[in-house]
Amino acid sequence: MESSSQSAVFTWLTTESSMSFIAGKQRFSRHSETAYPVDFSRYRVICLAKVDGDLSQQNQDIQALCNWLIGLGVDLSLTLIERQCQLLCIELCTASALSTVQLAQLDSLATIEVFEILADAPVINIPGLLVMDMDSTAIEIECIDELAAMAGVGAAVAEVTELAMQGELDFEQSLRARVAKLEGADAQIIDTLCAKLPLMPGLSEMIAELKSYGWRTVVASGGFTPFVDHLKQLLSLDSAFANKLDIAEGKLLGTVSGQVVDAQFKADTVVNCAEQWQIAAGQKVAIGDGANDIPMIETADFGIAYHAKPKLAQAADTQIDKLNLKVLPYLFQLK
Repeated sequence: MESSSQSAVFTWLTTESSMSFIAGKQRFSRHSETAYPVDFSRYRVICLAKVDGDLSQQNQDIQALCNWLIGLGVDLSLTLIERQCQLLCIELCTASALSTVQLAQLDSLATIEVFEILADAPVINIPGLLVMDMDSTAIEIECIDELAAMAGVGAAVAEVTELAMQGELDFEQSLRARVAKLEGADAQIIDTLCAKLPLMPGLSEMIAELKSYGWRTVVASGGFTPFVDHLKQLLSLDSAFANKLDIAEGKLLGTVSGQVVDAQFKADTVVNCAEQWQIAAGQKVAIGDGANDIPMIETADFGIAYHAKPKLAQAADTQIDKLNLKVLPYLFQLK
């Protein structure tokens, strides 16, 4: 199929109102988000940038996406999915599921990712609950590693982290062993790190969109309270849970006190917050990146692995591998 036909498909979808389009032997029809073909397989292809209907002005990944739609060689029903995060999202419905090979053809495109949408996916315009991990999910760093580097014990903490990754320490053992390395450090390093805490790209926009529909948003972190409290205030989160670092006379004591926020605590947070706010069935969502998030992901109705370790990716209902957190609202349905 010539590129002009490929461009014409994209132009039809984004700028025209007719209900069907034929390119060669392939037929494209149009549906709405709330009235998609019943019993069809549904996929959403999401592009990091918002684009308009003039394909000639778009990047190579968009051209490759159009080529892919044509190259599938099957009749498709398409629609644009609109969200406040303003990414390009095309929903395509097929009578038969796409093959692994067909889906993998988009893997090389850095700004595009494809997701299968299940019939029981959460509904964005019904209030729900999102429970997030913090380190490497809501923020770009691991706070314990940053604190250790600032305290001059980065290598020692990294050794303990490696033992935990090898399964030689459980989470609480690992937490206490790493915090012990911070003993005597100036507590000012906490405020310094809070002041430059790097939010994960798309976090603010994603939270704002969910809150506009009445969703509750929570952080449950194996990290530390100053950082989750900072996020709670910055983003107007509904609740935040983390471990309490012990401090006296301006110095870290190398211990934590109170309830340890471990994997089970995170899972319990999903249940307890859902009961507290009377969240409807199917509307409990959790997102994380590491093995410690698996119980939380499995407890939620819909678990999302974000740039995740393999074990968590296997346990999750879906995974965001390439794009940022702006994608999350596009994984939900509209009723």
